[in-house]
Amino acid sequence: MRSGYLSRIEDLKAMSHAEKAELTKVSEKFMFLASDYYLSLIDWDDPNDPIRRIIVPDMDELELWGRLDASDEDRYTVMPGLQHKYDSTALLLVSNKCGGICRYCFRKRIFIREHMEVLQDLPRALNYIREHKEITNVLLTGGDPLRLPTSEVDHIVTKLREIDHVYVIRIGTKMLSYDPYRILNDTSLMEMIERHTTDDKRIYVMTHFSHPRELTTEAKKAIRLLQGAGALLNNQTPLVRGVNDDPYTLAELFRKLSFVGVPPYYVFQCRPASGNKTYAVPIEEGYSIFEQAKSLCSGLAKRARYVMSHATGKLEILGMDDESVYFKYHRAAETLDAGSVLKFSHNPAAFWFDDYEEMSPDHEPIFRQTHLNWFGHDHEEAAGELQ
Repeated sequence: MRSGYLSRIEDLKAMSHAEKAELTKVSEKFMFLASDYYLSLIDWDDPNDPIRRIIVPDMDELELWGRLDASDEDRYTVMPGLQHKYDSTALLLVSNKCGGICRYCFRKRIFIREHMEVLQDLPRALNYIREHKEITNVLLTGGDPLRLPTSEVDHIVTKLREIDHVYVIRIGTKMLSYDPYRILNDTSLMEMIERHTTDDKRIYVMTHFSHPRELTTEAKKAIRLLQGAGALLNNQTPLVRGVNDDPYTLAELFRKLSFVGVPPYYVFQCRPASGNKTYAVPIEEGYSIFEQAKSLCSGLAKRARYVMSHATGKLEILGMDDESVYFKYHRAAETLDAGSVLKFSHNPAAFWFDDYEEMSPDHEPIFRQTHLNWFGHDHEEAAGELQ
């Protein structure tokens, strides 16, 4: 089987003409795209169906809220399609296509100004990575890298494998959810992964399962093929209103992922990108949902961290007590912030870290990590010695 793709609301046969006419107004602003396969998972008799919620536009997306680049990715963009925010990790935006457009997409701007965002000069990007020996991880993202032909992905991975200090190559994809036949029908993809997998250099596939019903028979077969080829799989999902914003659904997702050997990795706070208000859950409510979900799981199913990709770094929502909320820089754009713990007074209406910072603009961390390695060297010296 091979999936076709729909990009016009008018082609959704299960909806009334009046509903399609309304939703076309949304798709004119924020692109619509879905595969036949993914649309077949929707219960069209349920207006609150979570799969529908993920892929079909909602009139509430027209509410003015957020901005296109909610995490200021342009601040860390070295050249079109190459971001370098964290010392050890570079992002290559290699594709401006996806297997479907998530309605809560945080990078929907690439479908609006695609020529400014996606990688245009691979040799130049590779030279940058080659010159920056602190980069040990490269994430292929976009868009979805697996919307590219395998030959193009193979070319990029081959070139990255020629750079000695790049150990981990990650492929961020939702194709296992949106169109697992992309994997099932392509033996060359498995051959590529196997060829580029060594004892000390691995390919990671970062899956994007957001609801348990996405883990279909076909998706699980695709998972097994990738694992059999040597890929290591981890899952990440945003917390999305109407999709996985209750503890039982989130716990079921965590459990089912653990059953098929895909560790839950990150649960992301929905970024305040334009049009995303209807999909966002306030941070403190989200933390409660996340912790309740983990309490329903075994250890192997509760390895995810609840984080937000803020302009200043990847902030983990670490905990709450009666008066305060605690954050930790899991990754930090500024080295000195790494590991720092911050404490803020409760703000139940906060959707983003900035909502807390505005309350306490001069706030200082309650704990700052001392950046010493095991040998007592400072961070920059140790980084140089460990290359």
